[in-house]
Amino acid sequence: MSTIKEKLRKNAWAGAIAQPAQEFPATPLPVISGQIPPGLRGTLYRNGPARLERGGMHMGHWFDGDGAILGVHFTNAGATGVYRFVQTAGYKQEAAANQLLYGNYGMTAPGAIWNKWFKPVKNVANTSVLALPDKLLALWEGGKPYALDLQNLETYGEDDLGGLTDGLAYSAHYKRDPQTGEIFNFGIALGFTPTLYIYKSDATGKIVQKAAHKLDGLPIVHDFVLAGQYLVFCIPPVRLNLLPALTGFSSFSDAMAWQPSKGTQILVIDRQTLNLVSRGETEPWFQWHFGNGYVDASGTVIVDIARYEDFQTNQYLKEVGFGETHTAAKSTLSRIHINPQTGEVTNIQQILDRHCEFPSVPPQNVGQVFRYTYMSTFRQGTDISRELLNAIACYDYQTETLTEADLGENRYASEPIYAPDTENPEKAWILTVVYDGNSHRSEVWVFEALRLDEEPVCKLELPSVIPPSFHGTWKPA
Repeated sequence: MSTIKEKLRKNAWAGAIAQPAQEFPATPLPVISGQIPPGLRGTLYRNGPARLERGGMHMGHWFDGDGAILGVHFTNAGATGVYRFVQTAGYKQEAAANQLLYGNYGMTAPGAIWNKWFKPVKNVANTSVLALPDKLLALWEGGKPYALDLQNLETYGEDDLGGLTDGLAYSAHYKRDPQTGEIFNFGIALGFTPTLYIYKSDATGKIVQKAAHKLDGLPIVHDFVLAGQYLVFCIPPVRLNLLPALTGFSSFSDAMAWQPSKGTQILVIDRQTLNLVSRGETEPWFQWHFGNGYVDASGTVIVDIARYEDFQTNQYLKEVGFGETHTAAKSTLSRIHINPQTGEVTNIQQILDRHCEFPSVPPQNVGQVFRYTYMSTFRQGTDISRELLNAIACYDYQTETLTEADLGENRYASEPIYAPDTENPEKAWILTVVYDGNSHRSEVWVFEALRLDEEPVCKLELPSVIPPSFHGTWKPA
């Protein structure tokens, strides 16, 4: 049986996770080709798992990796990059001990059996980022956010945002209203009566309102959508067998069961009151991520998702962390029509028969009618059971066409991030961090937003390899 190290050497994309990432301080980034657009001014932030082993022990799932933040500041003087691990309490303790001490999503706590009972799960702060006026938040599913300095990424510590009391969690997938500046998010409270907490914050991130809603069993709720006056949750039929997970006899990931007979539950929440408007049920599917949502002229809620037929994606993502995948998990861009007063799904439409992940829309369109969806995908002809996402694309709903950036062989792009141009409101840019498995280096590529099929307008070289990351954001200057 091949070892983890052999697998990591075998696959081009696996070179990016073969070793723990190397931090670097604020460093001017050389321009490899093209030039930085004069209207691209602000900061790209990205977050993802950057260390998957310590002391000779490998973590159990890609989701377990310690989070590290990349910041790329674009100014009149050029581009400067900085890359730092989030100094969580668990990260610092494990670094001092040079061994893994905690359990997480895909692993139980190592060592004696009582460690599995009494050691808390480590907050790895590795999933997304929220840029606020005075701080950057590193977000994770199961705990409080960690606050960092916007410039040098120094970790300040956990932040309760003025409302995360009694151990409440703050998820990675907030939604920010482009007109009001309000920020919506949620957290799941574990236990034998699982509860969905919903938060409304002002533009500074301070929680100003929250509500609690009981859940049926303990599902995975990774994301939700803002659609006009509603917040919509589609809760797939995945349920956690709580007892094995809490007693340490199983990791959370292994205790998750796909139960399609339960169907997908639809929760529609009023964004003003945070009260439940309706609760419905429809056919089973799984999604990690939503694209966007809005209310059409008839009052129907329209929601776009990256839709999987089952939960095989969890196994695929576990395998990614070990450097070799063999599970096919295809997601397609799909559109769901919901009656908000009843929670009934009236139509499910497949928009695109291509793998779709990390779908997003320009920030100014969040919660409203939109034309373009940006996404990560695979190059045509890719064996999706063995590769990592290796292309980005834009779908135009008006022309029903897909424009794709083909990065070439053995190159892997992060989720595309939209950056409005500061000088021309008609222009915008797409930024992605590319790992080149041919040369074992990472670069920042900048595309014109509506011309992904053309050469990047700029490529920047990063000082060290950036492992594949999950989510990022753009903070305008």
